[in-house]
Amino acid sequence: MSDNDSRFGHIPVMRDRCYELLAPALTVSSADGSGAVLVDATLGAGGHTEYFLTMLPGLTVVGLDRDTNALDIARARLAHFGSRFIGVHTRYDGMADALDGLGYRATSSVDAVLFDLGVSSMQLDQAERGFAYSVDAPLDMRMNAQDELTAADILNTYSAVELSRVLSRYGEERFARRIADEIVRRRDAEPFTRSGQLVELLYATIPAATRRTGGHPAKRTFQALRIAVNAELESLAGAIPTAMAALRPGGRVAVMAYQSLEDKIVKAEFTAATASRSPIDLPVELPSDAPEFRAITRGAERADEAEIEVNPRSAPVRLRAVERVGDRRKS
Repeated sequence: MSDNDSRFGHIPVMRDRCYELLAPALTVSSADGSGAVLVDATLGAGGHTEYFLTMLPGLTVVGLDRDTNALDIARARLAHFGSRFIGVHTRYDGMADALDGLGYRATSSVDAVLFDLGVSSMQLDQAERGFAYSVDAPLDMRMNAQDELTAADILNTYSAVELSRVLSRYGEERFARRIADEIVRRRDAEPFTRSGQLVELLYATIPAATRRTGGHPAKRTFQALRIAVNAELESLAGAIPTAMAALRPGGRVAVMAYQSLEDKIVKAEFTAATASRSPIDLPVELPSDAPEFRAITRGAERADEAEIEVNPRSAPVRLRAVERVGDRRKS
């Protein structure tokens, strides 16, 4: 097994740390993971799942992905694990229905859940998908090719106000309104169909001083469009509570986020779940008000320099994890 297999265009980010965090929940009943279930909520090319299945020969993994291309690749990659791997075509906020369809309960039925958010290395490397601003490609950006909305649809049909809102909210773009106005002006003469058109507009619209110091001028706009096309933040806001509800006592969930908007959602959900509900002036905590989860990472963990050198795409990652309070062996 190779983490850096060019066939899959994927190096699993913080693979060993994810295993270290989740393995205690997967080995409560058996050291080899027998009887335990891990949900890989963002399967991608299957790198993390392959590692967990290899390290724990008794483990079962349910892998979710909205991208049928990724799912086909992962199924082929993981076929030798037989029935220990189950792939499901769904967004991660469809986890409850996926578990129910497989005969698991939507609550207290799995031992761990892993999220590796954002666009995958494999998707970025497939130029025809339109995720990367470094190559000219159709303005698609759909993670699920069966969805209707594309980046081109947004650029060619949204009003300037709506475009500005998308760029500001999902891309935190300082020049959102200026860019939106220029998009509307140019599309009247020629609709946007290729990423190269948009990149050229951004170079022309964003001030030169900002371009010199603020990274690639297309980064924030492409992020905003991708998030809007795939409803990523709305999906994540529903998926995190669903994942936490699916855990057995002692179960763990780990989430890797790559930009601040994702991480804010994860942090808010985890902070609320690990906080006591007892009034602050009570001398003791009431059992009914005790938190249902405890944090098992101190804030957000980051990839170390050695990993970033090997896999630069791990540089922005923020990893958080929590454990459901309780002893499975007593439940």
